[in-house]
Amino acid sequence: MSETTPEPRSFLIADDHPMVRDALRAALSQAFPGAAICAAASLGEAQAGLEGQPETDALLLDLDMPGMEGLTGLALLRSDWPTVPIIVVSAARDARMARRTYDLGASAYVDKSASLEEIAATVRAVLDGEVIAPPAVEDGDTFAQRATQLTPQQWRVLALMVQGDQNKQIAYKLGVGEATVKAHVTVILRKLGVRSRTQAVIEARSLSLPTV
Repeated sequence: MSETTPEPRSFLIADDHPMVRDALRAALSQAFPGAAICAAASLGEAQAGLEGQPETDALLLDLDMPGMEGLTGLALLRSDWPTVPIIVVSAARDARMARRTYDLGASAYVDKSASLEEIAATVRAVLDGEVIAPPAVEDGDTFAQRATQLTPQQWRVLALMVQGDQNKQIAYKLGVGEATVKAHVTVILRKLGVRSRTQAVIEARSLSLPTV
């Protein structure tokens, strides 16, 4: 009785640097022969790629590319495609940032300086169902740490607040009632430990990663 040939893996590499995309493609091609590998250079392209292939085995994601707004883009992708494993590949060597990506649903956080073998090993572990959580960061209470308490939908609301949208506009874009948005805003302010919408917006802008 012959063994069933496994289906080829499918991956989406989302990074706006061509050299990084090429390196990641090489690592995946070598580790997973025959894999279908697509690429994206912005949040919008990543969303389109996942819409076209919702059964993608893993998304390798750069937080610092057009449209991402740092962690906000990760939260949106996690909300819309909850079953696709996300491996953040970042040049930001920040333990707190790594921890926040895990809190928002990433399966692993890999430094862009890691060897191709290490990246491939991480991808393989994630495909085997592992979640590689970074070590906990023990320090004082910060706005960024409090922000990890937000749900994906609350991140959506906060992102639109940062863009300057009012509750009515947010309700329209998210397809919910204005009362629901008001409730979200109230919870967001409480979770973030801020007194006003303006303060929340000012602090939230600092969550976007700097250009590397």
